[in-house]
Amino acid sequence: MIAKKMEEMVKGSSAIRAMFEEGKKMAAQYGAENVYDFSLGNPNVPAPPQVKEAAQEILEREDPLLVHGYMSNSGYEDVRAAIAGSLNRRFGTAFHEENILMTVGAAGGLNVIFKTLLNPGDEVITFSPYFGEYRSYVSNFDGVLVEVPVDMETFLPDLARLAAAITEKTKALLVNTPNNPTGVVYPEETIEKLAEVLEEKQREFGTSIYLISDEPYRELVYDGAQVPYLTKYYKNTIVGYSYSKSLSLPGERIGYLVIPDEADDSALIIGAANVANRILGYVNAPSLFQRVIARCVDVETDVAYYDRNRSALYEGLVKAGFSCVKPQGAFYLFVKSPVENEKEFCEAAKKYHLLLVPGSSFGCPGFVRLAYCVSYETIVNALPKFARLAGEYGLGA
Repeated sequence: MIAKKMEEMVKGSSAIRAMFEEGKKMAAQYGAENVYDFSLGNPNVPAPPQVKEAAQEILEREDPLLVHGYMSNSGYEDVRAAIAGSLNRRFGTAFHEENILMTVGAAGGLNVIFKTLLNPGDEVITFSPYFGEYRSYVSNFDGVLVEVPVDMETFLPDLARLAAAITEKTKALLVNTPNNPTGVVYPEETIEKLAEVLEEKQREFGTSIYLISDEPYRELVYDGAQVPYLTKYYKNTIVGYSYSKSLSLPGERIGYLVIPDEADDSALIIGAANVANRILGYVNAPSLFQRVIARCVDVETDVAYYDRNRSALYEGLVKAGFSCVKPQGAFYLFVKSPVENEKEFCEAAKKYHLLLVPGSSFGCPGFVRLAYCVSYETIVNALPKFARLAGEYGLGA
């Protein structure tokens, strides 16, 4: 028999991954060109050429032991220094290599920091809708995920609800901006007010409340949107980052944590996070791609590709009669379902070989998520299918 805890996790296994697997079966049956899979945030944009060039040069010229061997649990010192330097140039921060911990993607980083911080029963607040795996990441360490609904008109945090949800058991607030699944970017004013709430609650309860910023989509923003760097607004901030989206490297599992010196007990947290990285079984982040990142730390992705997709899909869906907020970042649309049960709507979409993810997977029923990190041709060819689907519900008439 498997563990009781895993029985529940298997029952609630990711709807995103399930839809992705179903898409592969449909592609085999109907032809990949006839299936419109908007389920998984798997970038269709190739990695920048500098990534390939760096990998080839490293493999050809660097010491194999350096490229493929063990290193400090926190990662290569020169890689961490390069990342700290890049952040300092871009955001006016003052990090050094000891503040950076190389991780197995942002997901690995979140698990490391939750292992480091959480005692059984500690609460982690997040705003719904949210990336569904947060439930598992917090549960892994016997924490309790507390969902706080956003303002459903703007998808921005409802700060009054946040204040009401914070208790003496609150260990962290987990935020994600640009947001998955809505694509919303939290403006500076929201961040400043959010920080004020946390400061006030720390004083009220005499505890440290950490703001954990999950930032895999930081570089993917449109229309001049700015993403505030949260350590500058609240000293107890810890940042998790991934190159999965910004450099189209999801399968390489490379990212990092930033643990600033200003954070309460920062030295203890840095030391414990290094141990957590090892005992969780990661041991260290992938060595080759640590070396690659050091050479590509300031390389930029082709945001224009995603922007074209965003505009085409958003405008096509609105024209068909669907309702959604135009995203400022990431590569997702969060669309209002025309019926209350969005899972029923997702099933109806399959008739047209459209694969969508139900909003209940993100703690927000009544909506569906579409990942537009697909080919432009997929979007263009899918829009007539969406129009026919909309017609079934009397939309766009």
